[in-house]
Amino acid sequence: MILKNRAKFSFPGEQPAPQSRPIPTRSFSISLQHVMQAHGFRFFLAASFPQADKLGFRANIIASNWPQELIDRYDASDLFWRSQLIEDLKKTIMPIYSGTDLFAQPGNASGSEELARNFEDLGLHNTVSFTLHDAILRHYVIMFSGLRSQPDEQECARMVFAVLKALDSFSLATEPPLADYERLTVREIECLRWSASGKSSEEIAIILHISAHTVNGYLKTAMRKLDAVNRMQAVLRAYRFRLI
Repeated sequence: MILKNRAKFSFPGEQPAPQSRPIPTRSFSISLQHVMQAHGFRFFLAASFPQADKLGFRANIIASNWPQELIDRYDASDLFWRSQLIEDLKKTIMPIYSGTDLFAQPGNASGSEELARNFEDLGLHNTVSFTLHDAILRHYVIMFSGLRSQPDEQECARMVFAVLKALDSFSLATEPPLADYERLTVREIECLRWSASGKSSEEIAIILHISAHTVNGYLKTAMRKLDAVNRMQAVLRAYRFRLI
């Protein structure tokens, strides 16, 4: 038997009961805290993977229980995006277990020692780190830190899966509005695909049994939706968004 949702009517003068919805970041933070506690860590952090236009540590943090003074120091050091940890995570999708040295810049021995003391004094001796992508390809760094020893493969798998579930819910709740490039028509994608193969407008017109003028119209519309200045840039962006 399927129960259908029924609208609740209010009597005149009666105020409808407010419906509270959990804040996505708070729910995500609570889920990460549960994973942290279940596996014997003291600290957790989820951040966006640093990109060229957003490199700072504080700017990328999504959820964390790190001590504020450590966040302030690490952000001021401007080491996050050029740390050994980020360099290593670029090369693998497997979890990494490390000491505090991976938070420093490669080759900076003196800086590494001072930074390691800052982390260790506050209880972040060892860290398990891994990266994840959500359904719309946003890239994340996940860290769990504390005093405990390295977890085995099965425990790491349980941790990653638990975070994946939490991240999926967070991603769905924070997914941005549909972008213009996601509104490309089938014909526009076909024209881009043939352009990527090196075909001219005239050749595409013959293949698709339409006029060259119509092909150019489809490509111009695709360029506008992809915010591209020419056909080549439109093709590159279509590749980047996995449209072709």
